[in-house]
Amino acid sequence: MYLCYIDESGVPEIGRGTSHFVLVGLSIEAWDWKHQDRVVSAIKSRYGLSGAEVHTGWMTRRYIEQEKIAHFTSLDCANRRLQAQRERDAQLIRIAALKGPKEATELRKAYRKTQAYIHLTQGERIDFLRELADAIGSWGHARLFSDSIDKRSFGTTPPIIPPREEAFTHIVNRFQRYLVDTGDQRAIGLIAHDHDDTSADRLTQLMRHFHASGTMWNNITRIIETPFFVDSRLTVGVQLADLCAYAIRRYCENGEIDLFNRIYPRGHRSGGKTVGMRHYVRGGGCGCTICTDHW
Repeated sequence: MYLCYIDESGVPEIGRGTSHFVLVGLSIEAWDWKHQDRVVSAIKSRYGLSGAEVHTGWMTRRYIEQEKIAHFTSLDCANRRLQAQRERDAQLIRIAALKGPKEATELRKAYRKTQAYIHLTQGERIDFLRELADAIGSWGHARLFSDSIDKRSFGTTPPIIPPREEAFTHIVNRFQRYLVDTGDQRAIGLIAHDHDDTSADRLTQLMRHFHASGTMWNNITRIIETPFFVDSRLTVGVQLADLCAYAIRRYCENGEIDLFNRIYPRGHRSGGKTVGMRHYVRGGGCGCTICTDHW
C-alpha cells in the first residue's frame, strides 16, 4: 500500500496572486509511515513545535514584532512567546484605532496562522524547514510527483482545463505509473488530499471519471477510491507535501534552490529522466532543472 499526500502552493486562478500554481503528491510506503512520522515528530520537538501544523509559507515570513523586542534571541522560549504576544496585542490596538475593527480582525486572523511559531526567529524557522526537507530527501522509498504551471503562459485567457484540474490529472497519472513501475502486482495506492471546500466535489467527480474511463494516458488500475480529504492540521503527510509544493513553486518562480535541492532527489525517475515532475511553460521547457531532467 502506498499513500500519496497532496497539497498545493500558489493560487490556481489566472491573473491573480502568484505566477505559478504547483500541486504536489508525496508518496510513501504504508509500512514506513510510522518511522517517518517519528522522524518528523522528533524534529518538531527540538524546535518546540510538537503538535503544531507546519505551514511553510507562513513560517518563512518576517515577524516584525520580533524585531521590535530587545535581545529577542537571548530570551528563553517562554519569554519569547510572552514578549511577542504583548507586541502583537499592542499592534492590534493600534490598528483598530487607526484603521478600524475590520483591519484589526484581518490582522488577528494572520496572527493566528503563525501563533505556534512566534518563539522561533526567522532563521530558526528556516533551519527547521531545512531539517524537514533533508528528512524527506533521505527517504529512499518516498517519491515526489509535481505539476508546476506557469500561469503567464495563458495570458489573460483561462485555459479550457483549469490549472488545479490539469495538475491533479497529471499527479494521478504519474502516481498510477509509479505503482506499475514498482513491479509489484499487488501494489495499490490511496490519495489523501488537503481539504478544500471549493474543489473537493470537483476532484472527487474527476477521480470517479478516471476510474471509469482512465486519464488521457493510462487506465487507473492501482489507485483505490476517490481522494480522502483530510485536515492538514492533523495530517503530517499533507504538511510535508505543503513544504514540497512551496519549495518547488519558489524554485520555479524565483530560482530559490535551498529547500528545492533538498527534496528534489525524491522526484520519481524512470529511464534516466525525472518523469514524476513537470514544469509547464508554453513553448516547451524553460531550462530549469525540472524541465531539463523531465525532457
